[in-house]
Amino acid sequence: MIFTDSISLTTKGFTDIIDITHKVVSVLHESKITNGLVTIFCTGSTGAVTTIEYESGVVNDLKKAIEKIAPSNIPYEHDKRWGDGNGFSHVRAALMKPSLTIPVMKGELVLGTWQQVVFIDFDNRARQRTLIVQVMGERQE
Repeated sequence: MIFTDSISLTTKGFTDIIDITHKVVSVLHESKITNGLVTIFCTGSTGAVTTIEYESGVVNDLKKAIEKIAPSNIPYEHDKRWGDGNGFSHVRAALMKPSLTIPVMKGELVLGTWQQVVFIDFDNRARQRTLIVQVMGERQE
């Protein structure tokens, strides 16, 4: 069985990190799939999906680490070509990846004790984002 739905988000950009765990769980429960996989995919080229401990210290540490890895204040070839100033956001998204797959057991996401599913918007402005959530597996009727 495959069940597909979407999540819409309004983001602030500039490494906006949003906890989407409850939205993903809602799609999972709607699917009625009890064992399988959930894949969350960002349709935009400057966003990423991952898991973190969603607390202010980790969120701030992650933002600082990402800024060190792909600084927002250096020249990027993308900016020269397009002039939109968001070259850093494309590099960050490529490093973090646009999708995440999580096992499902007994109708629940298999996450670590402190893990939450987050969407990260790296763009240099606010955006409307769409995430595709696909649940694959078996249903226990």
